[in-house]
Amino acid sequence: MGVRSEAPRAKLSPLPRNKDVGRGALRTYGTLETSQVIPDPEQPRTEFDQEQLERLAQSIRDKGQLAPIRVRWSEFHGKWIIVCGERRYRATLLAGLKTIECHFQEGELSSTEIMEQQLIENLLREDLKPIEEAKAFQQLIQINGWTGKELADALRITQSRVSRAIALLKLPEDIQQQVEAGSVSAGAAYELSKLDSHEQQRAVLAKGLETGQEATVATVQKKVRERRGKPAPSRRGLKQTFVSESGVKVIVLSNRKVNYHEIEQAMAEALEEVRLRIENNVQIG
Repeated sequence: MGVRSEAPRAKLSPLPRNKDVGRGALRTYGTLETSQVIPDPEQPRTEFDQEQLERLAQSIRDKGQLAPIRVRWSEFHGKWIIVCGERRYRATLLAGLKTIECHFQEGELSSTEIMEQQLIENLLREDLKPIEEAKAFQQLIQINGWTGKELADALRITQSRVSRAIALLKLPEDIQQQVEAGSVSAGAAYELSKLDSHEQQRAVLAKGLETGQEATVATVQKKVRERRGKPAPSRRGLKQTFVSESGVKVIVLSNRKVNYHEIEQAMAEALEEVRLRIENNVQIG
């Protein structure tokens, strides 16, 4: 049986008897026997790093479970299904514990709401891979009918982060797998996504690999520019110049009239691009 929680009693509706096997008192928080908990079969995350699970399991052995998982009751399975926290659940099993701290999700959740919560939790992970992030962004956009900007606002991230991530899904599956494996960086993959076809994307990547060059942002960016050629000059509708205290000029050009809010967004995206180039050691010139 589960361990009684000392949390204040919540006003909950009557629960089926088999729902309480292995569970503590009928409260929002408590403990369950791990045998009464199962992962969600529809969980969008399918891969878990074994080494990281082992580290988390050791942490749980040493310090205990620091945060509860969230579970919901399933009449169909006759068990509690994990809404959020499958990684902690797996680590708890590895740690050899027989019970797990839980937050009980009372009330029904639609399949859309469950997936949304799981996707958002996955996006908060530090070890999230670029393609995983891109797919999660895309699913959240589809689930909610959002634009990229609305998603960025909801997650409090920049719109350029969303657009750059989703651009990776334009790549063919084989290149996406290389990004997942870490042999092609997210920055280099983003540059490849600017090409019009999968054939061009594969050709540019293969050309670099054939010559023994690493698929860095700089090398891919150069080859993409060569493939695309110089863009045709466009009529400018606006030119704004900003000068820093050190004398560095930032010039904003647009072929249409824009307002300062649009300039602010463009400069924020440019700043993120600069940071990415710094992280990837891209040299100027």
